[in-house]
Amino acid sequence: MPEVTTPYATGTPCWVDLMAKDQQAALDFYRDLFGWQGKPGPAEFGGYAVCELDGKATAGIGPAMAPEGTPEPPTVWTNYLATSDAQATQEAVVSAGGAVLVPAMDVGNLGRMLVAADPQGAVFGVWQPGEFSGAQVANEAGALTWNELHTSDVPAATAFYGEVFGIDIEPMDGADSYWELRVGGRSVGGVTLLANDPPGTPAHWLAYFAVDDVDSTVDALVRSGGTVLAPPFDMMAGRMTVVADPQGAPFAMIKPQPL
Repeated sequence: MPEVTTPYATGTPCWVDLMAKDQQAALDFYRDLFGWQGKPGPAEFGGYAVCELDGKATAGIGPAMAPEGTPEPPTVWTNYLATSDAQATQEAVVSAGGAVLVPAMDVGNLGRMLVAADPQGAVFGVWQPGEFSGAQVANEAGALTWNELHTSDVPAATAFYGEVFGIDIEPMDGADSYWELRVGGRSVGGVTLLANDPPGTPAHWLAYFAVDDVDSTVDALVRSGGTVLAPPFDMMAGRMTVVADPQGAPFAMIKPQPL
């Protein structure tokens, strides 16, 4: 299993989590789909569950909560980018034209986090590690394998993420209208144009989970109440699909091409 044993460099996607209206139903769904094991956590952390794949932390699922008088947050996966200083990153987000949605705060001794949106409206999280660095397994069936920004303005995204995180956005070799997120010369994610999404789709980050068989996993997802947004198809990186869980959270699944 590709375990992650070194710290995530600033700007690297390091974690994903889901705030679900029905936390237990979400835990059950992803257990059956990906083999994750997780249960509601301590009340001091809002019941947040750290899901594990073969004993290694892979993703978080918490109960959706909204302050009184505010609308319920959308049921979506949030992609987190690593930082060594959450407060400095928060200030950089504002300076670069982004918006802070949840200000930097401590999460016990585990680390510090914030949630922000880039100037095009794509929401992302930021994680400064303490005792917890992020996902302990990646690029394995059932684990996160890719993070993709869907934006209406690639030059603006290049400027924003470059200023805030030092991320480079460069055209991907062999791909038409697709870009790579690069940190320290290493590819850590992708960027695509929002024009490729259904009309009215807002700018967003999309989490990709690896699977051994896309088609059979889609069948299992549908039987469990999920929805297929883009049927399985072959592309340069492998066979993939875009789906939504029974509570409406979209995500992608892919069987990557062998390296």
